[in-house]
Amino acid sequence: MMDFVISRAKSLRGEVSLPGDKSIAHRSIILSSLSRGLTRIENFPFNEDSIATIDVFNNLGITINCKRDENKVAVLGCGLNGLSKPASSILIKESGTTFRLMLGVLAGQDFCSKLIAGPALSKRPMLRVTGPLRKMGAQIKARKSKREEFPPITVKGAKLKGIKYKIPVASAQVKSAILLAALYADGTTEIDEKIKTRDHTERMLKLFGAGIEVKGNKIILKGSRDLISPGWINVPGDISSAAFFMVLGSIAPCAHLLLRRVSLNPSRIGILRVLKRMGANIKVIGISQESFEPVGDILVKSSLLKATVIKKNEIPSLIDELPILMVAAACAKGTSVFHGAGELRVKETDRIKSMRENLSKMGVKISVSSSNSIKIKGIKELAGAKVKSFGDHRTAMSMIVAGLCAKGKTEIDDVGCIAKSFPEFIKILDTLT
Repeated sequence: MMDFVISRAKSLRGEVSLPGDKSIAHRSIILSSLSRGLTRIENFPFNEDSIATIDVFNNLGITINCKRDENKVAVLGCGLNGLSKPASSILIKESGTTFRLMLGVLAGQDFCSKLIAGPALSKRPMLRVTGPLRKMGAQIKARKSKREEFPPITVKGAKLKGIKYKIPVASAQVKSAILLAALYADGTTEIDEKIKTRDHTERMLKLFGAGIEVKGNKIILKGSRDLISPGWINVPGDISSAAFFMVLGSIAPCAHLLLRRVSLNPSRIGILRVLKRMGANIKVIGISQESFEPVGDILVKSSLLKATVIKKNEIPSLIDELPILMVAAACAKGTSVFHGAGELRVKETDRIKSMRENLSKMGVKISVSSSNSIKIKGIKELAGAKVKSFGDHRTAMSMIVAGLCAKGKTEIDDVGCIAKSFPEFIKILDTLT
């Protein structure tokens, strides 16, 4: 493991073609596997998390052909009841989305399976998912600690029933796990969200012909209905990956970046709204409505940012973008406030802690309240420093962006973790600097 050293970029110009959206990629593999027919998936992101989902369904007897050099995948689905009992425990490594969504899928099978996680994921809470699945009739055993549950988790397939459930924590993963289980349930499942979260699962379920209806913050799904493959899916560019270039293009001098074919799902564009509010010179151009998701190009130019306040109800639309937005706030004039950011503490690492420690080393004043509200006082110029990734991909990429805009050199202890979501990140940067 070697330090990664970066210096201030003099200028940044060019076009960026982004990897496919990771959230959509997970769901495309899951629903293609559970449908009938062959599904061809293009612009598939071969990062560690997406590959974890492919590996799971290989273990469950699904034929998946991958062409990594072309970013293409072909999935031969076997229907809702076509999965096979795995020969042994399934290791999911560190993909939280894979783990939580598979709990929903496996709850409705006619066999028993055990899911094992990597070291970091084994520390992430799962009761938020196992609780409602048990209400549906799922038989689940998990490792318990105090009042929480963690991997490994054993799921014994059972006859499920539809439920009405109000989600206490804003989480697309929880919602998606329940919806996937609802595909196997007798009757109707109704989910009520306090705060609307990303809706990729709902959109893709419609694409596959599920009996789903969305009414405001309520999602209604009728179970026991076969899914039919649409035949072809083109995954839009990942807006969470695009966020690093949006902030970089905004805070770096002499920047002019064009981000191609980015997902513009309304439940995911919080990052755009916040950056525009901060005065970023960002334009969305060439918007088109594809089969299930809106996409467009994003033009970013250098600008002078000002501080903003991010409200609690905005957090679900930009939860993955908060670390890089903290870098934007560090370079903005005034004091920015992030309310209700507690979910950052239960990601791959405690991202509040990691970003606070790193940005403080670069001269930024950051305070965190007992309710996990974050205050960041922007400074005129970041100072290069020795920082840590904490083994977290989003922390690592955020600190690379900060280093490219800082005076002097910035050293990051480990950037290998970036492969979890965006293995091409550094290579793309090299084409711009």
